[in-house]
Amino acid sequence: MKTDPPLTTRRAFLASAATLTAIAAAPHRLLAQNSAPSPLASDPMRPQFHLLPAKNWMNDPNGPIYFNGHHHMFFQYNPLAAVWGDMSWNHAISKDMLHWTLLPLAFTPTPSSPDSYGCFSGSALAVGARVYMVYTGAVKSSPALATIHQDGVQESQCLAWSDDPNLLHWTKDPTPMIPLPPENMAVTGFRDPSAWRQGDLYYMTVGSGIENVGGCVLLYSSKDLKHWQYLHQLTSGHWNGHKTPNPCDDGEMWECPDFFPLDGQHVLIYSTLGKVIWQSGHLDKATMTFKPLKTGELDLGAFYAPKTQLDAQGRRILWGWIKEQRSDDAMRAAGWSGMMSLPRVLNLDPDGTLRIQTLPTISTLRISKIPAKTTNASTQITLPRATGEVLCTASPRKDFTFTMSTASTELIHITYSAQKHAFTIDNKEIPLQPNDTPSLHAFVDGSVIELIAGQRIGYTKRFYYPESTAPDIVVVAHASALLDAWEIAPISNDRLTTPPRTA
Repeated sequence: MKTDPPLTTRRAFLASAATLTAIAAAPHRLLAQNSAPSPLASDPMRPQFHLLPAKNWMNDPNGPIYFNGHHHMFFQYNPLAAVWGDMSWNHAISKDMLHWTLLPLAFTPTPSSPDSYGCFSGSALAVGARVYMVYTGAVKSSPALATIHQDGVQESQCLAWSDDPNLLHWTKDPTPMIPLPPENMAVTGFRDPSAWRQGDLYYMTVGSGIENVGGCVLLYSSKDLKHWQYLHQLTSGHWNGHKTPNPCDDGEMWECPDFFPLDGQHVLIYSTLGKVIWQSGHLDKATMTFKPLKTGELDLGAFYAPKTQLDAQGRRILWGWIKEQRSDDAMRAAGWSGMMSLPRVLNLDPDGTLRIQTLPTISTLRISKIPAKTTNASTQITLPRATGEVLCTASPRKDFTFTMSTASTELIHITYSAQKHAFTIDNKEIPLQPNDTPSLHAFVDGSVIELIAGQRIGYTKRFYYPESTAPDIVVVAHASALLDAWEIAPISNDRLTTPPRTA
């Protein structure tokens, strides 16, 4: 089924001063996670084992952190509607990164403050028993100070902290850490900070870009997390030369940068051109300069603005916002929009090539194996009601084709070439490493397919349908490929991902 392109971008400003004031003035009970209306609980397109709020819009993962025995996930949230606007931080908690309990909102815009027009994305950092959040505050401003020029919005980097062992109560610093971009820099944006400690200093990246030059990542240092010094651009890219209303769409701005050590090297992830890009390479700690050596796309589909964390076992876990690809009117009618991706584990090969795997413990959600029908030419499996897990494995020496379809529409078509040792997905060739197995691992959940190809790249696919029940998904592997599939247990009884028993 053909779907409409997304009509609401991450920075499409829909908020109003009146609604923001109403949120800030609301009693605490109104900021808790209210039960969703019954239509949401019965909506077949609403996922059953992905994290999402009880209702309304969500986008970027913010500040995921393992702290005091729990995994905490914060994310961008609109408390008032199922479309972008009134940006606040929602909060969920989990023991296993699979079963989640939604908690009261972490924080919302504060009138007459640096975040009066929105609390944008950011990151968490634990320092002893305290957790700090660095995030971007937004205010309406003059053209001279605006960093989102098309909307007249000024962005500054802000600080909040919590001494609560459950991270329920937060204090905001009323003064921005970094109120303005570096002097004499014509920026195309200034947001999404990410901080870490290295030796005796704290460092922080901020997503940005230079007009008519291209996106970049700005690097700052601090001794106390409050007073920051601009150092230089950690790395930068090139603008494609085609102006668009949103500079993120043409490469003139990079947003949501995440920079971290991994397997003896460093990795930078950033979002631009509607894509998520990874780079691996070496950080010179004496000069704090990053030299990228390898690069690639992280996901080919509806996956954006990702963030990583270290889990309880020290693994680097990737989270991403899975976007809707339907109109604002359709989202309002549904009453919800967006979800968090399933957790993915990142590693680097010795040569710096990124490896992506699903979290192994997702297998604990399996209920039972789904039988396959095998002929000489193919293997076929049916996932009932658009829910289940599929694993396809094959010999690297033989070509094969993999498809996922409803009764009327082909959703995914992937081919593998033994000669090239590469997949082709949506006409894009994905080369594998010499020792890679040509595997495909997919999860289907209501209206989303999350697939990882060869442990090298993700492919997140949204699909919609007019029926009141979810369609069966037919999976076919042609030629010698093998299929295994399992039914997957929902993480709540009502599609609301709020079961208190998992807290």
